Amino acid sequence: MELARIYTRTGDRGETGLLGGSRTAKDSPRVQAYGDVDELNSVLGIARLYLKDKELDSLLEGLQRNLFIAGADLAGPLGNAPDVPRITKNHVVQMEKTIDRYQEELSPLKVFILPGGGQAGAVLHFARSVARRAERSVVTLSKVEKVNENLLPYINRLSDLLFVMARVANRREGNIEAEWHPSN
Repeated sequence: MELARIYTRTGDRGETGLLGGSRTAKDSPRVQAYGDVDELNSVLGIARLYLKDKELDSLLEGLQRNLFIAGADLAGPLGNAPDVPRITKNHVVQMEKTIDRYQEELSPLKVFILPGGGQAGAVLHFARSVARRAERSVVTLSKVEKVNENLLPYINRLSDLLFVMARVANRREGNIEAEWHPSN
């Protein structure tokens, strides 16, 4: 696929094209959902700038690639775009295995922690909160249109994985996680 130019002028009236050929308003729940997924992908790109750990960086690159699938999945309404790649149950299962593997490195939490630590950890915590917003957008969309049944579990697990990755990055870099106590 080659784009002759970036601007097409087809969205100048507040509509955008979806995969499969239909058009929708740029403020529709579908566009909001895939826009939030796109923003999350960009935040993961920022997190990669700060990661010193090659293993975690490679994992984030894979997540970015999968977020392109999630974005396409959201931009291609079910039934209207049969050739669009979709998030599968296997994506969810693999993410759960990854969470379990990294969690083994960490001591169990007994209190809440404040988002932060080092630069990479802080950006991964930010990515987690953007993932939660993307999840809320997909929930909103699912109330008005049918969405792939694997999308919500995938994005839900992704926010969990990003939390675990933030903690792992902080631990591997020797950064302290500040605890939150209700009495403070």
